Amino acid sequence: MPTLRSTIESLAAQFATNLIGALRGASIEELYDVTRGGVGGRRGPGRPPRAAGSAPTGPRRGKGGRLGRRSQADISKMVDSIVDLLTRKGGGLRAEQIRAELGCDPKELPRPLADALASGRVTKTGQKRATTYFAGNGAPKKRSAAARKK
Repeated sequence: MPTLRSTIESLAAQFATNLIGALRGASIEELYDVTRGGVGGRRGPGRPPRAAGSAPTGPRRGKGGRLGRRSQADISKMVDSIVDLLTRKGGGLRAEQIRAELGCDPKELPRPLADALASGRVTKTGQKRATTYFAGNGAPKKRSAAARKK
């Protein structure tokens, strides 16, 4: 009477033999299609293959997912739009609200916000995610002695 272990080993050996036979009989193109996940392949769980000829949308990405280099004019334009938005809203906005209103990528916002704060065009209260930004008075922010040493 065969034991469970011997039955499983027999089935595994039979499966391996059948699999090797199928692989030997397949063409290179069939093997390539199977390893790519079928015709066109999948880009990841739940993602359909990208349409042929379509470019990715959003900001340009460089090596490591970084944004492409922006000119000072691009950053100044972003600062102007942040100041305009904060002036219109009046009550102040958090960074994620500014990003949502302007429709920009999260990685696009820190530099323009820092420039706006340094120039005094924007002021802030709070820390970390509770930071709220307001339209400033236009006076440049004074740097502390510790910041000047850097």
